[in-house]
Amino acid sequence: MAGDEAEVLALAERFTHAIEEGDMEGVRACYAPDAAIWHNFDNADQTVEENLRVLRWLARALPQRKYNIVRRVVIPGGYLQQHVLSGRRPNGEAFSMPACLVVQVADGRITRLEEYLDPAQAAVLAA
Repeated sequence: MAGDEAEVLALAERFTHAIEEGDMEGVRACYAPDAAIWHNFDNADQTVEENLRVLRWLARALPQRKYNIVRRVVIPGGYLQQHVLSGRRPNGEAFSMPACLVVQVADGRITRLEEYLDPAQAAVLAA
């Protein structure tokens, strides 16, 4: 594997692990300062700070969480990740949601992340 590919996959692993651990500074370190985070359900870009607020909420709504990676491949300019976010809600109920990320990377950091998921499944966490 080319060095650049190994670096991109290592970044993907650090990013995923930081979210699983609730390490928001670790997540922030993976993002370029001006990164944009987009979701298919609202078609709007979030800033890094807005995304960190969502991830803090996720850590509370799903205190036990794991990203089960189905596929993670390097693509030109970044990586693609298909995963199932699973865990237990505070009330003990199991939760599972498939999603896909298309991630652009430059200079070892995420510059754009596009997340595709079913908002109805995500809404279960807010209930």
